[in-house]
Amino acid sequence: MTDITDTHCPYCALQCAMGLARTGDGEDGRNGSTGSTGSTGDGSGLRVVERGALCGKGATATAVLRPGARLTQPLVRGADGELAPAGWDEALERVARGLSGTRQRYGADAVAVFGGGGLTNEKAYALGKFARLVLGTSQIDYNGRFCMSSAAAAGNRAFGLDRGLPFPLEDIPRTGCVILVGANPAETMPPALRYFTELRANGGTLIVIDPRRTRTAEQADLHLAPRPGTDLALALGLLHLVVAGGRVDEAFVAERTNGWEQARAEAMAHWPELVERITGVPVPRLREAVELFCAPRAAMVLTARGPEQQAKGTDTVGAWINLCLATGRAGRPYSGYGCLTGQGNGQGGREHGQKADQLPGYRMLTDPAARAHVAGVWGVDPAVLPGPGRSAYELLDALGDPSPAGIRALLLMGSNPVVSAPRAAHIEERMRSLDFLAVCDVVLSESARLADVVLPVTQWAEETGTMTNLEGRVQLRRRAVDPPPGCRSDLAVLRGLARRLGWAGWEQGFPEEPAEVFAELRRASAGGVADYAGISYERIAAEGGVFWPCPAEDHPGTPRLFLDRFATPDGRARFTAAGHRPAAEEPDAEYPVLLTTGRVLAQYQSGAQTRRVAELNAAAPGPFVQVHPRLAERIGAAEGDRLAVVSRRGRAVAPARISTAIRPDTVFMPFHWPGEGRANTLTNPALDPTSRMPEFKVCAVRVERAEPVEQE
Repeated sequence: MTDITDTHCPYCALQCAMGLARTGDGEDGRNGSTGSTGSTGDGSGLRVVERGALCGKGATATAVLRPGARLTQPLVRGADGELAPAGWDEALERVARGLSGTRQRYGADAVAVFGGGGLTNEKAYALGKFARLVLGTSQIDYNGRFCMSSAAAAGNRAFGLDRGLPFPLEDIPRTGCVILVGANPAETMPPALRYFTELRANGGTLIVIDPRRTRTAEQADLHLAPRPGTDLALALGLLHLVVAGGRVDEAFVAERTNGWEQARAEAMAHWPELVERITGVPVPRLREAVELFCAPRAAMVLTARGPEQQAKGTDTVGAWINLCLATGRAGRPYSGYGCLTGQGNGQGGREHGQKADQLPGYRMLTDPAARAHVAGVWGVDPAVLPGPGRSAYELLDALGDPSPAGIRALLLMGSNPVVSAPRAAHIEERMRSLDFLAVCDVVLSESARLADVVLPVTQWAEETGTMTNLEGRVQLRRRAVDPPPGCRSDLAVLRGLARRLGWAGWEQGFPEEPAEVFAELRRASAGGVADYAGISYERIAAEGGVFWPCPAEDHPGTPRLFLDRFATPDGRARFTAAGHRPAAEEPDAEYPVLLTTGRVLAQYQSGAQTRRVAELNAAAPGPFVQVHPRLAERIGAAEGDRLAVVSRRGRAVAPARISTAIRPDTVFMPFHWPGEGRANTLTNPALDPTSRMPEFKVCAVRVERAEPVEQE
C-alpha cells in the first residue's frame, strides 16, 4: 500500500505542492522509501500555485533524501585537521565551547550568525531569537539579503509595506500587460510561466526586459535588451514618454500619491534619445513598450534579480514603481508592482528575525514599541535586545578580522557563501581565517567543508514547518518521511546549544516542535506589518494557505493589498526621485566587457543540493560562458573553447557557449558551481546604500582564451 503525503517543493518561492509516496520499507532502512509522484492528493486547494505541474528540480527533489547524497552524522575537525564522524553530544559541546569562548574573550559581537532563505518560518524565527538572546549578538543576517532586499526597500519606501507580490499569481492572466524586468521564470520557476502564457492567450501582452534573449524573452510580445546596469535609465525613459504622451493618470496621482513633481522632473531629464545612448534600446522600441503598457486598463510591472542586484537597485525598482503609480497601475484590481522572490522562504525568512535590522512581524529593531512588544513575548527587558548589526556582505567581510570590531566565530545555517557571495574567493579566505566555524546543513557544502563542526540537520520532507511564498501566502510543508537516525532538526540544534550555553529559558524558549514555535511566532508578529496572529496550521491545511496580514482567526487574510489605501501613515504611495547613474564598475581599456550572472533551468542557487542529483547534472553538468559571435571572433574562440573571464577580483574559467541571444558587449555566467568556474569569484561587492545589496548583475571583465588543460 502506498501512502501519499501532501507537502511542498524544497526549492524556489513558488513552493509548488507535491505528493510524496511512502512505499513500504526503504532500502536504506528508513521508515518507508520515498519518491516524488508529482502533484497527487485530493486537490483540496493545496495546488493553488503550480496547478499540478512540477519542474525538473521539484520532480527529482527526493534524490537528496538519500543517505549517499546527504549528511547523516556530525563531523568534527580533529587534531590532524580533518573532519571526522562524532557523536551529537561531542559536536554540540564543541560548538558551545567555540561560541562561548569567543564571546568571553572578545565580546558578544565577535560571534555572528548567518542564516538562509530556505529555512522555515519557525527556524528563521528561532535563529533570530537565539542570536539576540542566547548569544546577545547584533551580528545576524542571511542570504536573502542577496535576493530581494532592493525590492523590499523600494516597496517599503513607496507603499509602506514589502510583500513580494501584492496580489495572487492568478491575477496575472487577468491583466492587460506585464513588464518583466530582469526575470526569467521559464528557467528559474518554470511552473509560473503558464500564468504569462495564459495572459497572452487572453489577449494581454508580455514585455520582457533582459540583456539576453532567454527562454522567457522568446515568449514575449516585445523584448528589450538593455546594457546591464542601465535599467534605471530605461524606466526613467519610459516614464518620460508617458508624460510626454499625456498618459499620466492625473486623478490617481493627485488622490493617492505624494512626490510626483520631483519624480516627474527626473523623468523629463531622461529624453528618449539619451536613454537610447545609455541603454542601447532603440527609441521606437521604447515607444512601443509605452504603447503596449498604457493601452489596456490594467497592467503590472514585475521585477527580479536583474534590476535589483545592483548598487542602485533600490532606486531602480523605485523607478519602475513610479511607472505604475504615474499610470494609475497600483492599488487597483489586476494592476501593480510586484517582485518575483527567488528563494523558497525569502519572504518569510526576513519577516521573522534573520535580517540585521528586523524583529519578528517585520518590525524594525530601532523602533522602541517594536522592541517592547517582542521583548514582552520573549519575557526579557527590551534593553537586552542588541541594536542592528551588519548586512550580509559586510558581516561576511568582517569574518576573521583581528581588530576589536572583527568577527571571530560564526554559526552558519542553511547557506553556502563560499559559492553564493560576491567576491567569493575573498569571502572563502575570510571564512578560513575564523577562530571557529560551525555549519548546520543537509549536505557537505563547500562552506561546510571549512567548518570546525558540521551538524547534519533534517530537510524539507523530514520535518514540518511553514513557508511564505512569493505571494505572501503562508503554506504548510508536512513531514513525509523519518529522517536518518543521525540527523536532528535545526530547532533541536538551537535548543541543545541554548542549554549548553547556559541560557536560563532554554526549555520553554526553544521548543523542538515546530507547532510550538509557530504559536509563539504568531504572538510575536501580532500587530506588526507581517501579522501572522490569525494563521494556524489548521487554517493553512483547510484553506490551502493563508495570506498575511491576517491579524485574527476570523480574518480572511489579505490576498490583495492596497486596494483601499497604501500602508504609509497617510495612506498615499510615495514616488521616488532618482536619476540614472553609472554602475559601480564600468568597462575600460583593461576590462572592456560586462559580465552578468544568473541561473539555469536544471540547477538551483549555489547548487549544493541540485548538484547531487544525477538527472539535473546530466542536463546542466557545469559552468559556461555565454558570448556573442562577434566577441568570440574578436578573441579567437570557438564553441566549447575554455575561456578565462577576469575581473579586478579574480579569474574564472569555463567553456564558451556562443550565441546571438546575448549582447555583443556582455557575457553571461551561471553561478551554481564552485572551483575554477565559480562566477562569484568575479562579481562586485559594491553595495546599494539603502538595501545593502551587492552588485551581482554587472561588473567589468576581460575575456580571453584560456590555456588548454594538459593531459597526463
